[in-house]
Amino acid sequence: MKKINLFIAMSLDGYIADSKGSVEWLNGQGDDSDTIDTYSEFVKGIDTVIMGWNTYHQIVTELSPDEWVYDDFKTYVVTHKPKTSSDKIFFANESPVELVKKLREEKGKDIWICGGANIIQQLVKEDLIDCYYITVLPTILGSGNRLFEQASHEIKLRLIKTQSYNGMTDLIYSKR
Repeated sequence: MKKINLFIAMSLDGYIADSKGSVEWLNGQGDDSDTIDTYSEFVKGIDTVIMGWNTYHQIVTELSPDEWVYDDFKTYVVTHKPKTSSDKIFFANESPVELVKKLREEKGKDIWICGGANIIQQLVKEDLIDCYYITVLPTILGSGNRLFEQASHEIKLRLIKTQSYNGMTDLIYSKR
């Protein structure tokens, strides 16, 4: 069975986007020479990406309008908007919980939950995330889109690894 992995960055106070939905603040404290490429290592074990409409729209209009940055993966965009799927990008008008349950049964590598907050919170509520890769950035936003809202139950995790670079800290947890 495929593992469901959350790989995301958040501010020190727990936000994944600012109050305008922007992620321009996603950087360390300065010197990029002190950066570790955790992304390249993470995606070696991934073949599927799941994201919501807002995350998809932000990628194709702001962050990378000229190139689909997840071309090496099968991408599922959870949306109620009627869109035509391609051979790499599938627009899914279904619950992220049901989509994840269905996809985790397929053969292949693991699944990456890329965003956004609403999808993540639904999956956390159903305790479907197997591994949490969270990078904490040296920024306090004060408001915005929270990574975790009030949970309906406790989820116990096991710390697997930490590392710090450029003022950021990677925290990797698995369910126990």
